[in-house]
Amino acid sequence: MTVFRSRPAWRAASAVALSALLAGCMVGPEYHRPDLALTPAFHRPAPAPAPAAQTATLDGWWAAFGDPGLMTVVDRAAAQNLDLALARARLIQSRAVAKAAGAALLPVLDGTGSVADGRQSLLSPFGEVGSHLPGFPRDYDDYTLNANASWEIDLFGGLRRERQAAVADARATRIQAEGVKIAVEADVADAYLQVRAYQARLGVAHRQETVRQDLVALLTRLNGEGVSPERELHEAQAELEAVRAVIPPLTAGLEGQLNRLDVLMGAQPGTYRSELVGGGPLPAPPTLATTMTPADLLRRRPDVVAAEEKLIAANARIGAAISDYYPKVSIQALFGVDSLDSSRVFAGDAVQRQIAAGFRWRLFDFGRIDAEVAAAKGKDAEALAAYRLAVLRAAEDVENAFTSLTQDELQAAALDRQIAELTISRRQAQEAYEGGVVSLIEVRDADRDLLNASDQLAQARAGAARAAVASFRALGGGWSVGGSRVAANVAASRQGE
Repeated sequence: MTVFRSRPAWRAASAVALSALLAGCMVGPEYHRPDLALTPAFHRPAPAPAPAAQTATLDGWWAAFGDPGLMTVVDRAAAQNLDLALARARLIQSRAVAKAAGAALLPVLDGTGSVADGRQSLLSPFGEVGSHLPGFPRDYDDYTLNANASWEIDLFGGLRRERQAAVADARATRIQAEGVKIAVEADVADAYLQVRAYQARLGVAHRQETVRQDLVALLTRLNGEGVSPERELHEAQAELEAVRAVIPPLTAGLEGQLNRLDVLMGAQPGTYRSELVGGGPLPAPPTLATTMTPADLLRRRPDVVAAEEKLIAANARIGAAISDYYPKVSIQALFGVDSLDSSRVFAGDAVQRQIAAGFRWRLFDFGRIDAEVAAAKGKDAEALAAYRLAVLRAAEDVENAFTSLTQDELQAAALDRQIAELTISRRQAQEAYEGGVVSLIEVRDADRDLLNASDQLAQARAGAARAAVASFRALGGGWSVGGSRVAANVAASRQGE
């Protein structure tokens, strides 16, 4: 390091450094949002509004189901979910990293001080010479107090690129935390709907069991009277056991969703079970009020926006790597006192100061900088592919959710019509039985067909409700970043913020 002792030289060095800093030179590529060829509309549009369904907006969409139990579990999860706690902790870390990257652009000031009681060796080079001098003080005390300042001048923008990257990473982490919130809301709603669906299906299964038990009892009596063949009795018993075999998997599914719901609410499985085991109606899916296009997902989906922020960060780190091709200029300053006499620590003769400017330049390092730049470009290419993939998967999620919602609602409507017909058929079978035209077996068979259709209807309605939740989640829930905000992020990243 070269030391500038004269004031004119120091002033000249300061002027050069300041002018270079104000010039704001930053090496490396500037960020430009990638062009994505997206269609103007989704291939599968949102389902048409149902006649009696409530219209839902993306903000607070779960309230549109009109189910107080659903609203309770979503609110509780928002306050207690541990995935959200993890996301908030990661956000604190990323903000600290961004703050540290910004601080690297500013001078560092250190204060140091010491008090030493020493004895000089007479056999050292200094002691050997000093021992021949009259009055040489072998024993001494040393009092020092210094302020040290250092500053790396960001001539070529490497530190500013690092700050850009850190700030973009912090934004990505914040947006990902919003994505976790949306995912938790959707997962809680999905688990709640599955609980209600399993309860509805178990109700149907138990009614089926009762119907088959009645039929077995009837055939047992008829067989004992010699009116019904034994084969029919065995067939009825087999059908009864088939119904009973359905109940354990349904019960296990219900228990699993109850446990899942408790964990999503940040509690041990079983904590809130009593609130739900009594059963309740399966809420109908609300109508989705949206005119969104695939391009809207670029600012509506947290995972897509976060992927773009990661791309901004990777782009900035290319510049940070390229800056190592250029010299690093720094300024150091020291001001303090140093005295062997405690009574004269702050005397004018004890004052010491030093101002120095220097540079470091990696002129030959066997290709290390080349490798670092190549690695940064590779990370940028990876981030670009991840961003494009996030956009495509977002569009896929919406298309699949809309398709499932449409088809499940069509299936539920068809099953409603089937049940209406089966209800008429069952009533007619009962009337024919009472008139002595048909046997009770045919009435029980009509009950079986009606209950089978009821089970399928419960599954279809649950599928439609879950598909509605998936649609809200795929569209970004109630979160959005307006185009102006994204543009501001990009502009700020280009300018080093």
